[in-house]
Amino acid sequence: MKKLLASALVGAMALTMTGCGSSSKGDREFEGQTLHLYNWGEYMGENLIAGFEEETGATVKVDYFDSNEQMYIKVANGESFDVLVPSDYMIERLIQEDLLQKLDKDAITNIDLLTDGVMGLDYDPNNEYSIPYFWGTVGIVYDKEKVSEEDLEKEGYNIFLDTKYKGDIYLYDSERDSFMMALKALGYSMNTENEDELNEAYEWLLQCVETMEPEIVTDEIIDNMAQGRKALGLIYSGDAAYVMSENENMGFYMPETGTNLWSDAMVIPKNAENPELANAFINYVCTYEAAMDNSSFVGYTSPNEEVMNELSGPGGDFEGINAYIPRTDNKNDEVFKYDAKTRTIITELFSKVKVAASNA
Repeated sequence: MKKLLASALVGAMALTMTGCGSSSKGDREFEGQTLHLYNWGEYMGENLIAGFEEETGATVKVDYFDSNEQMYIKVANGESFDVLVPSDYMIERLIQEDLLQKLDKDAITNIDLLTDGVMGLDYDPNNEYSIPYFWGTVGIVYDKEKVSEEDLEKEGYNIFLDTKYKGDIYLYDSERDSFMMALKALGYSMNTENEDELNEAYEWLLQCVETMEPEIVTDEIIDNMAQGRKALGLIYSGDAAYVMSENENMGFYMPETGTNLWSDAMVIPKNAENPELANAFINYVCTYEAAMDNSSFVGYTSPNEEVMNELSGPGGDFEGINAYIPRTDNKNDEVFKYDAKTRTIITELFSKVKVAASNA
């Protein structure tokens, strides 16, 4: 998904980091206890784990996944973790299947530090099960020297069908985001369950791969666009923020027809072995210090309002970079919802798109 170099860190890899504190610091609340965290690769600040271990006396064991589906299989099969960091639609599925426990809001006192824009989203409207970790949008990263803003405003996602840019575009290798782009280009909801609309989106994507010679990539788009290798591509906002910070000729545009407003959030599985420590970890991640470490290192938008404003404000790492602050005022933007039947249809159709692309 949205994670830099995640594929290099997944699989059986597990990392255990011990705290740098000592008994001379006195008794700490969770001294000697272990937290088992399951997170995306390269998705934490350099000091996040060490800081929590130092403060609590606990040890954190981290396993990494490279897709929500990989994470789901382990959780559904009963493997125990204390904290997960899934995406919005997967959280909705985990709630539906009764695989999560409610959070202890009395223990998560730092929730008030989070910005309203990422709270109360449809998949968990009262944040009973989840607390945001990172959030953002999907849009178009483009080379200002090759792509005019006029074209972007006039065409939106249909710019990916404009033969002016043939052979000079990246598509993201994600069935959800590819269909989001096509559905929004056609004026439909990205959460449609209408099979006719899904098939129209499939035809749109077929036209793109058969006529535009796109390169279908994942994280390669980040460095490649930072080096100006293509005119434009579909990208996650956090990755676009990095690209723009590396190359001033790059811009980020979100079509008015709408986009995906996404959120990855912390949750506690039903079978967590240490839910009290899990709630303490979630509360810690919400703090200014932890959130600043996370966001400044990873590049995705922090839900901590002070951190978000500081990093995007004067002198901040992302000053003047519009990709860093997610758009929250467009009625056409949506959060992905989980629907098993629709997901199956999209998976089958996108596999046909990939075949067509390889044969083009």
